[in-house]
Amino acid sequence: MKLIYFLKMNFKKPKFWDLKKPNLLSHFLFPLTIILQINNFLLRLKSKNISKKVKTICIGNIYLGGTGKTPLTIKLFEILSSLELKIATAKKYYLSQSDEQTILKNETNFITSKTRVKIVEKAIQDKIDLVIFDDGLQDKNLNYDIKFVCFDSSIWIGNGRLIPSGPLRENLSSLKKYDAVFLKTHDKDKTDDLINSIKKINHQIKIFKVFYKLLNLNQFNSSEKYFLFSGIGNPKSLKDFLVKNSFNITNEIIYPDHYKYSQKDINLLKKRANDLGAKLITTEKDYIKILEKDKNDIHYLKLGLEIDNENELLNFIKYKLNETN
Repeated sequence: MKLIYFLKMNFKKPKFWDLKKPNLLSHFLFPLTIILQINNFLLRLKSKNISKKVKTICIGNIYLGGTGKTPLTIKLFEILSSLELKIATAKKYYLSQSDEQTILKNETNFITSKTRVKIVEKAIQDKIDLVIFDDGLQDKNLNYDIKFVCFDSSIWIGNGRLIPSGPLRENLSSLKKYDAVFLKTHDKDKTDDLINSIKKINHQIKIFKVFYKLLNLNQFNSSEKYFLFSGIGNPKSLKDFLVKNSFNITNEIIYPDHYKYSQKDINLLKKRANDLGAKLITTEKDYIKILEKDKNDIHYLKLGLEIDNENELLNFIKYKLNETN
């Protein structure tokens, strides 16, 4: 999985990944997907660790980046806090992903380590009952009690090809081995085709629709101009969401996912926004990486989410956790 690790550190998604059909470059790269297919096959053969001392949930994806795993991890932590369990969220430590780790630490009871097996060991030491992992479906060392796959309906599976020919870590057929799907959407009525596609592969899989909302909307004015910048997995989805919420986005700069901003970057952004008479806005994930002295004149978007049939989700999780006792 070295290629995926490299992309996590240096990831600016190629535009051709999200074309409806593979283009010439995708066809050219297609032979390289054989490496990932072999790796995925070998992972399926390897027996995985199952801990009886702590329950585990994984919120992952098969589409690389931008499906909302971290906010869903936080939301699930909030929902499950109603249970009489000691709960923690967890994420494997990557130096390049300090942004998401900081958000999880600020919002939840958070554990991190260099391996997910070590995270489980630490959770047992701390007498944690349930660990919610942000990412890790493809980890060859762990078998989770419940496995969620996240998708964004606006991009779905892109061109449908595996990395590097397309954006997929695994073929869509891998849905047969997962328990449920979180489907992020801006429109409740435009997901029927995707749901049918998922159900054709795994008719038993549960599907929960997810809707994002802006928690600090009152801090923004639709009559003003905004200059948007971000280093996230799916910037198009963010911009579409803002436009739908009547933001006047006059300009946008997209950086690689988990981008570390330099002083030169911040100075340039502020100058360009000033020249346009626009306010600088970014995500919370990007904002926390900016030095305190540079945060003046930069506003961040505090995103939350709602899950359709939240009670059904809670009952589903309780049933699955009891089933694995």
